[in-house]
Amino acid sequence: MPKTSPSRIPGTTNRRTMTAAARAAAKRAARSHHDAGSVAVTAEKAAGRSERPLAGRTVLIEAPKGGWQDPPEPSPDEAVEADTPQKPERPGKLGRRRLRTALLGALLVGGLMAVAVLGWQYRDGRQTEAARTEAVAAARKAAPTVLSYDHRHLDRDFAKARAHLTGDFSREYAKTTTTVVGPTAKKYQGVVKATIAAPASGGTPAVSVVSASPDEVVVLLFVNQVTESTQVSGSRVDLNRVRMTMSRTTDGWKVSAVDAL
Repeated sequence: MPKTSPSRIPGTTNRRTMTAAARAAAKRAARSHHDAGSVAVTAEKAAGRSERPLAGRTVLIEAPKGGWQDPPEPSPDEAVEADTPQKPERPGKLGRRRLRTALLGALLVGGLMAVAVLGWQYRDGRQTEAARTEAVAAARKAAPTVLSYDHRHLDRDFAKARAHLTGDFSREYAKTTTTVVGPTAKKYQGVVKATIAAPASGGTPAVSVVSASPDEVVVLLFVNQVTESTQVSGSRVDLNRVRMTMSRTTDGWKVSAVDAL
């Protein structure tokens, strides 16, 4: 009887093949699971490092209500000044600058003082010129009255004369006329008439200013005095030079002194 190979159970080969395939699939699945776990661990570590806070302090600044504004651009001059480094000043240079400042201050003060002096001189000159004109006019009017009298009305003549005199000189004049001039004029019936001399060709009477200031003017007058009395026959003419000091008062220019030269 011929030998026969053992008979195979139907489906056995297929089961073996499927079993091997299942084992291979299980290995691949295990390997995939391991790889996935490694990837997950690596991702967790990376995430942990990214979530770790950075070292240092963080300051939060809130934006203003109007929003952030850009700073103004510097002008060309400011830019040049900003780019140019400032050199420290040397002690000698600083001292020279202070000296120049002091000199400029002194010059300024001197200039102001000079202007003040010039202004005062100009004002004083204007006032002096006005005083000369006013004092000369007052002297021309006062001289004939002060230097004249008539024994027939001495009190009236002396009163008119005192109206042109200052207080001190008026008292001195009253004393002299009362004790000397008045009694002599009455005794010898004296009459004196004074006029300011004028040039032969006519014109302004001869009056000149000796000195002048805003409050006092000295005037030189050439006076003709015609005298009549019982001591002389006819009339006697005297050519006199009289210096009158004119002073400013609240009532105008008055005679404060009379000197015969």
